[in-house]
Amino acid sequence: MKLLVTGGAGFIGSAVVRQAIAAGHQIVNVDKLTYAACPDNVAQAAQSNSYHFEQADICDAPAMARILSDHQPDAILHLAAESHVDRSIDGPAEFIHTNVTGTYTLLEAARAYWTDRGKPENFRFHHISTDEVFGSLGANGLFTEDTPYDPRSPYSASKASSDHLVQAWYHTYGLPILLTNCSNNYGPYHFPEKLIPVVILNALAGKPIPIYGKGENIRDWLYVEDHADALLTVLTKGEVGRGYNIGGENEATNLDLVHMICAILDRLKPGSQPYKDQITFVTDRPGHDMRYAIDPTRIRTELGWRPSVTLEQGLEKTVQWYLDNEDWWRALQDRDGVGQRLGTG
Repeated sequence: MKLLVTGGAGFIGSAVVRQAIAAGHQIVNVDKLTYAACPDNVAQAAQSNSYHFEQADICDAPAMARILSDHQPDAILHLAAESHVDRSIDGPAEFIHTNVTGTYTLLEAARAYWTDRGKPENFRFHHISTDEVFGSLGANGLFTEDTPYDPRSPYSASKASSDHLVQAWYHTYGLPILLTNCSNNYGPYHFPEKLIPVVILNALAGKPIPIYGKGENIRDWLYVEDHADALLTVLTKGEVGRGYNIGGENEATNLDLVHMICAILDRLKPGSQPYKDQITFVTDRPGHDMRYAIDPTRIRTELGWRPSVTLEQGLEKTVQWYLDNEDWWRALQDRDGVGQRLGTG
C-alpha cells in the first residue's frame, strides 16, 4: 500500500516509517519538523525509492489537499501531535492548535479526497492516540476501549478532543476510520525530554536523575517497535470504526523503572559509583495521573497481536542504543527545553 504518515520524523512515527518501508509499503512522510522531529530518525528509510518526504503543517488545509491529490495514498496514519505533558502545562495553545485544529483539518482533507475518489472501500484513516485520554486509574483495574474519557492535562484533553472528532467523522460522514490508544512508548530515537532518555542521559552526564513526587506513579510501558507493528496490524486487519487499545503488558512504578535503567547502565557502562546514587526526588507536576494500564484483550483476540518485548528486554535494547548513538542525541541537546524542568505550572 501507499501510506501517508503524519509526524513521520518523530519518535513513534519514524518507527512506523521504518517498519512500513521494510514491509514493502510506499511511504509519504508529512512532517512540520518541529523541535521534536529529527530527519535522522528516517535516514535509512529515506534512501529507498519507496519513500517521499513532504514538509508541511497538518493545520495547513491547502497543503494537505495538495499532498493527498499529488500522492493519492491508500491510507493515512495520523501520528502528528504535540505530546509532552509538561510542555502542555506551560503552553496549552500549541497543543489545542496542532492536536485539535490539525486533526480537524486533516479529517476534512481526507474526507474530500475519499469522496472525490468515489469513496473506495479500502481507504483508511487511522488515528493514533494515547491511553491518557482515559484519566487516572487506582490500584486496580485496566483501561478498555469502553472506558469513559476523563483527561486531566491540556495534552490529554487535546488528544481526547481529536479522538472525538475522528469518531464523529465516521458516524456523521462515514469516513472509514480506525482508532488506537497506546500506553507509554520507549525505545530508540526517543526525544531527550521524556523520562527514559532523561534518566539515561543524566546518568551518563553525572547529573541528578529527577523523579517526580515519590516515584510511585505507575505506567504500562510499550516498546516503540512493538507499537509500530501493532499499528500496521490494526491498519491491515482492524474493523472500520473500531478502537483498539495497545499496551505493553509491562507495568512499573517510575522509581522501579529508574532503578532498572541504573542497573543496566552499571553493567554496560560502569561509573565510579552506582548510578542510582544520582536519583533526586523533585516536586511533582500538576495533575499527575497516578496509574495507566491497558487491557489488550481486543487486539489480542480479534487481531492476534501482542507485544514481543518485555520491559527488561526493551530497556536493555534502549540503553544500548543510546550508548551506541551519542552523535544522534548530542545533536539535540541545544533544542528548546531539553535539559530543563518544564510543566511546573
